[in-house]
Amino acid sequence: SREVSVASSLSATKPSKRIEICGDLQVATGDTPTTVVPTEQTVNMAEDPQRNFRSAYYEKVGFRGVEEKKSLEILLKDNPLDVEKLSTFSQRFPLPSMYRIHVWKVLLGILPPHSDSHPLVAQYRREQYMDVSAALSAMRFVHAATPYTELYLRMHQLENQQLPRRSELTQPMHMFAGYVFFSEGEEDEDFLAIARAMEEIVDDTVDCYWLIRCFVNQFNHKFGDSIPHLPKSLEHFLSQEDSRLLAHLKATGSLAMLPYSLWFRRCFAGCLPESSLQRVWDKVISGSCKILVFVAVEILLSYKIMLMGMSRPEAIVNFLSNMPQENTDAIVTKAIDLWHKYCGTPQSLCVAPSDRNCST
Repeated sequence: SREVSVASSLSATKPSKRIEICGDLQVATGDTPTTVVPTEQTVNMAEDPQRNFRSAYYEKVGFRGVEEKKSLEILLKDNPLDVEKLSTFSQRFPLPSMYRIHVWKVLLGILPPHSDSHPLVAQYRREQYMDVSAALSAMRFVHAATPYTELYLRMHQLENQQLPRRSELTQPMHMFAGYVFFSEGEEDEDFLAIARAMEEIVDDTVDCYWLIRCFVNQFNHKFGDSIPHLPKSLEHFLSQEDSRLLAHLKATGSLAMLPYSLWFRRCFAGCLPESSLQRVWDKVISGSCKILVFVAVEILLSYKIMLMGMSRPEAIVNFLSNMPQENTDAIVTKAIDLWHKYCGTPQSLCVAPSDRNCST
């Protein structure tokens, strides 16, 4: 019956076509999913009703990303790479897993836009990694049995001139005052949580370190001042989606105790499984911290029935801090749809990152 309904809905709706000129790209927009095609190669294809029908069909039967993958491959052939277009693409579409790490490295500045320089820069990154880790070994900060996540933290501290005294390493890892409103040690714990998650996503240890380091640095630099305001944004959007649930959280005293640190400072590292987490990080790395709010909102909405049955704030916080891992892909998908609903979708691949901020 599902197949019949899909077929009937497709036959009843003629895909609309509208081409927006944007630099050297044309963007086909309308009621059907947007498809980005380069003008010099496939303008005629963008005007082909059969092609737009195929894109709509893929979308409706669940095969999302077929055309988007081709568009990303075209963008990755540019030399130099257009970082602004890659960033906007990542905001609009999910990154294919085979290209995700490469796009992340470009967006985070680990690799430069000029593709010809990538092998040389990658070699320099590897040499710097080896030099810093060797220095830590010589100073006896790390040894052969040191977990990689702790090694990454010590390297990050050394490069930021924040390495603690050796005598302090016997104490629990609560060394430095955090940034903004963070208390003692939380910044290190946040780094370690992100490192553990990244370690599950990235196989190569050198790539893993640079992705963690640049992700944390970019996040703190771009969004550090915005993080304290995200709980208020969550309250606002939850009131729009389910005022009854919001009232329950307020009445039980749970709203102020929600795991904001886990959600917003650690970007859901340690909360969502990596398969779902990397889709959230696509949006964060490409320039949006507001996506974190909508993931939190969708988590609350998805477990509304259970939360409404809890009256103790400790029980609610404990449940959300150790939430089930089964339906997280669906939660992230709905969260991204909710994000687009309230914040819109970048309409072209010519939007500069400087034109986007946390409000988008």
